[in-house]
Amino acid sequence: MRRISRNGIPFISFFAISRATTVRVYSSNHSNMSISEKGKFGVNNNFENVKCLDDAVSLFHQMVRMQPLPSDFDFSKLLKTILTMKHYSAVVSLFREMQKLGIPINDFILNIVINSYCLMHHVDCGFSVLAIYLKKGIPFDVVTFTTLIRGIFAENKVKDAVDLFKKLVREKICEPNEVMYGTVMNGLSKKGHSEKTLSLFWLMEQGNIKPNICNYNIVIDSLCKDRNLDAAISLLNEMNKKGIRPNIITYNSLIDGLCKFGQWEKVRILFSEMVNHNIYPDMHTFNIMIDGLCKEGKVEDAEEVMRHMNEKSVEPNIFTYNVIMDGYCLRGQMDRARRIFDFMINKCIEPDIISYTTLIKGYCKKKKLDEAMQLFHEIFQKGSKPNIVTYNTILQVLFEVGQIGSAKKFFDEMLSTGPVPNLYIHCTLLEGYFKYGLVEEAMSLFNELERKRENVDIEFYNVVINGLCKNRKLDKAHAIFEKLSFIGLLPNMRTYNTMINGLCLEGLLDEAKDMLRKMENDGCLPNSITYNVIAQGFLRCNRISEMTTFMKEMAGRKFSFDATTTALLVNVIRENPSVLDMIPELHLKNNK
Repeated sequence: MRRISRNGIPFISFFAISRATTVRVYSSNHSNMSISEKGKFGVNNNFENVKCLDDAVSLFHQMVRMQPLPSDFDFSKLLKTILTMKHYSAVVSLFREMQKLGIPINDFILNIVINSYCLMHHVDCGFSVLAIYLKKGIPFDVVTFTTLIRGIFAENKVKDAVDLFKKLVREKICEPNEVMYGTVMNGLSKKGHSEKTLSLFWLMEQGNIKPNICNYNIVIDSLCKDRNLDAAISLLNEMNKKGIRPNIITYNSLIDGLCKFGQWEKVRILFSEMVNHNIYPDMHTFNIMIDGLCKEGKVEDAEEVMRHMNEKSVEPNIFTYNVIMDGYCLRGQMDRARRIFDFMINKCIEPDIISYTTLIKGYCKKKKLDEAMQLFHEIFQKGSKPNIVTYNTILQVLFEVGQIGSAKKFFDEMLSTGPVPNLYIHCTLLEGYFKYGLVEEAMSLFNELERKRENVDIEFYNVVINGLCKNRKLDKAHAIFEKLSFIGLLPNMRTYNTMINGLCLEGLLDEAKDMLRKMENDGCLPNSITYNVIAQGFLRCNRISEMTTFMKEMAGRKFSFDATTTALLVNVIRENPSVLDMIPELHLKNNK
């Protein structure tokens, strides 16, 4: 059968013949029907013994040797069990064996196979299964296409997923149900398309299939993540008017959004409303509130919420303790953070790598390296291994306190026993080398990494350009800057600001202004930092008359002086009081 490939997603030509051929579409109830309702299992007792993949494969080989063969629903159940175990390739392999043996295949089996392909991120193979439907005369159902749409979204092909959905509706190939609408809304929402998610929701409202609680929850969560809390709360009120009862998921999304904005009074109102509707906060609800309080520095309040959890017989979990520890670490209260760590152990909750890394980061922030290293070694003693974040945290503090030799040794130990260094680790090394003037070592590492070209991005180059500028190696920095376009990387705000700062420090103000214009021409709009850097250059070089025009441009863009620029300006005014004449003009325009 001819297949047309579009953006890597094969669309089988059955779409083209759908108008000429009557394609019967089952309702979702058909494919969601339990196996036991579709047929009686001849090997039902054996299914209870399936605990792992080997058991499932062994049972499959027993089944294919039986006379008569077990029903297709027995095979469906077995494949579903393997799918639940997340052995997706095994599902496909056993399905192919069934085809070779001529074992009858039903729509449920085909949907399981399509789902397996999609979960393996091989949605193109999932589409190829549609040919089997046509060949065997098995009707497509809404679950089939919902699974494919979900698979396309999982491969980040948003447009293809939406196009398929529109085609199904436009050509009446399949009548979408609440689950299909929810799948498209969820896919759009996760990719940040909140407006499109809301548009589809209103389109659903106008059709025959009305939104259910799951659809409302997807949209409310999308609105909250998009910081559109008023619209989310309006939707909650609309639900209540229509008699659609919100559930714990609805309230958790809203509470999460409100916590991020620090709107604690509204959180309290929602909390009371939940309880009045006999919907009681779960672990996730409490953790959302605790996380929000800790991020605002209200760690004592977070602990109070944790005590309230215990009163409501909701046991705090590892996430709860880690968040509160992090809250105290952010405030530099390491004794309290350690108390939470020890309390967690006393409650027989084993600390995870996040627990250790959180404490280690806290100690490193306070420059308490001995305590950090003691915890680091404790991770190994507990039979676990530090992750890349743990290593990076310690490496950063070793450079910060000037222990360069220890930092190099620590990195070498990581190479022999730890995880493979990633770009962040290498950037930490580069920043450390540049900070202490080890330019040759930094450039040696840079050249090695650049040759490999493994996941290098603009931030990697920003570190090198910044390091070279700070070490007065402007020519080398400029050469790397010029090379970016040849390797397909676009300079960002930080790149331009770094180069402009380097030029200004060398007194090359005309070149700095040229870089500013290039920045604008390349579509990267300068920010307040850009203008302050150039203003500082003018002040250091005492080019006051030229600065007058530049200050007007700066004021026109509503940028004001930062502390460093202001301090330099004060020094200039002491030596040349006439500079005061231009300050009122700047302030006047900034206040408009």
